[in-house]
Order: sequence, then C-alpha cells, then structure tokens
Amino acid sequence: MLTLLIVVIALALVFDFINGFHDAANSIATIVSTKVLKPLQAVLWAAMFNFVAFFIAKYVIGEFGIANTVSKSVVDTFITLPVIFSGITAAIIWNLATWWLGIPSSSSHTLIGGFAGAAIMSSIIQSGYTTSGLEAIKGDVIIKIAAFIVLAPAIGMFVSSLLTLLILYTFKKVNPHKANTWFKRLQLASSALFSIGHGLNDSQKVMGIIAAALFAAYHDHGIDTGFTEIGQMLPDWVAFSCFFVISLGTVMGGWRIIKTMGSRITKVTPLEGVAAETAGALTLYLTEFLHIPVSTTHTITGAIIGVGAVKRLSAVRWGVTRSLMVAWILTIPVSATLAALIYFLFGVHLY
Repeated sequence: MLTLLIVVIALALVFDFINGFHDAANSIATIVSTKVLKPLQAVLWAAMFNFVAFFIAKYVIGEFGIANTVSKSVVDTFITLPVIFSGITAAIIWNLATWWLGIPSSSSHTLIGGFAGAAIMSSIIQSGYTTSGLEAIKGDVIIKIAAFIVLAPAIGMFVSSLLTLLILYTFKKVNPHKANTWFKRLQLASSALFSIGHGLNDSQKVMGIIAAALFAAYHDHGIDTGFTEIGQMLPDWVAFSCFFVISLGTVMGGWRIIKTMGSRITKVTPLEGVAAETAGALTLYLTEFLHIPVSTTHTITGAIIGVGAVKRLSAVRWGVTRSLMVAWILTIPVSATLAALIYFLFGVHLY
C-alpha cells in the first residue's frame, strides 16, 4: 500500500499541474488580454500571490477549510487508496480533454465527481450489486458543492455588474485616456486579489485529496490521523508543493484557456478587467469563508459576462457561454461515471 500511496500523491500533484493548465490561467486572462502585463509577467505575478494565499490561509485564517470539505465529501469507510486513485485518474482525463478543446470547465467539480463516482462503485461492488452506492457519499456536501456550479458565476456576474455601473458613474467626468491609465494600474491590484482567492481555493483541493490518501493509508495500519483537522494533519511541504505545482502548470500550458476567457466571451477593457477580477475575488473570499470549493473558472466567467452585459447584452458571445455551461453541467456526472468505470476495471484489483 505504500507504493500505491506514493502513486496517488504523485497523481494528485499531476492533477494540480493540469489544474494550472486549466484553471490557474483564468486568474491572469483579463490582465493579459488588456495588455496590462505580458504573459510571462502575468504568470509570475499570479504565482507570487498564489503563494501569499498559503500564508493567509495558515497564519491569518488559521485553517484549510476547503481542504476539509473536499476530503470529507465521501463517507470515511469508503475513503480508500484505490477509490482515490480511480477518482484522480478520471479527473486528469477529463481535465486534459477539456483543456485540449479549450473549454474552461471546473477542476473542482471534476475532482469531486471523480472521488464520488469511484466511492459509489466501491459501495456497489461491496454490497454485491444490491445497492445504488449513494450511501458512500455525503449528499449534503455534494449538493452544496454542486449548487455553486450555478451560484458562483451568478454571484460573480451580479457583483461585477454592480461594480461596473458604480465605476462608470463615479468616473463619468474623468478624461477617458486618464481613466484608462488609472485602471491599468488598478488591474495589477485586482488581479493580485483574484490570484490570492484562486490560491486559497484551488490549491486546497489537492491538499484535501492528499489528506484523504494519508487518512486511508494510516487507517489501514490502525493509526489515528486526527482527520478532523486537515491543517494539523498535513506537513507544510504538501501545501507548498500544491501552490508551486499549480503555478508551474500555469507557466507551461494555460494559453488556450486565456484565449477563451480573455477575448472569446467578450472584449474586456482595463476598467472592466478591474470590475471582473474584483468581483471574482470577492466571490472566492466568500466561498473560502463558507468552506465551499468552487470553480475559479465559473467565478471569473460569470464576472466577465457581467461586465460585458453592462455594455449591452449583444456584447456577450452567448454561443460561447452556452457551450461553457454545458461543459460545467456535464463535469460532475461525466467525471463520476468515468471514475466508476476505472474503479470497476482497475481500482478493485489494487487492494
């Protein structure tokens, strides 16, 4: 089982890297598309504030609440290394597929769906195919996470629309060129705020999976892990690794998603970039407070739609938006089904 534990931790970090391909680019999409920073500068800027988020979570907030939620989405009895292996493998496959297609779907929901799907199949097999397997997951946790597929972009859209209207009203008498210069500078601050929110949210998801893997490994040996406090259970290297690897993924492959987020939904100006990033950051801070893992993709997409809709509804490319929403809705069931299949074919033989 030690070998499998190492494999699972390695796969978790691979997923974290792919999350960088897939999600972390969203934190710099608007600042690149408005040409406030060049891509490499934006990557370094975002990565720096992703690391700042670690210190905020550990020393200011004092906990990794989202990591707790992710690790506790499955009933303890069904948290096993084969289940986690199957869930992560499914999440990696779905994330690579949607990244290749340039679709910014949710790594959060991919991970939750995979974890839950593998656990459900484990329960079905253990029962001799006499149950639905739903007793393996904590329905209230899954429903709360799934609800934010709709709520996160809706909150981001609402807040960004209000911020845009407020900014336009406040600066209506300011020279447009001068205002544009100000907002280019302000976008550095707003993107930093969003990157902190992104770090607080996304890096903890993989921490939660690694925590679950350690719990499963220790449980097999009868060791009490203190599972109720993820922050106490995990050594600092786990958090640092998660923050570093997700930033590395951004550097290596986020540009397909940047194109979709930064220009295909609507054309974003520095003023709108400030409003969208600030709205996205506020939404992520709210979900951090609620301990709910949400998609930074969903959040910033909703915020970008909000600023575009303020100009006029036709400024938003609704065909692109519909395609994104279909991917969002499919993510959890597809990931769960894929993980269940992987567990059935391979995972069950890893015990």
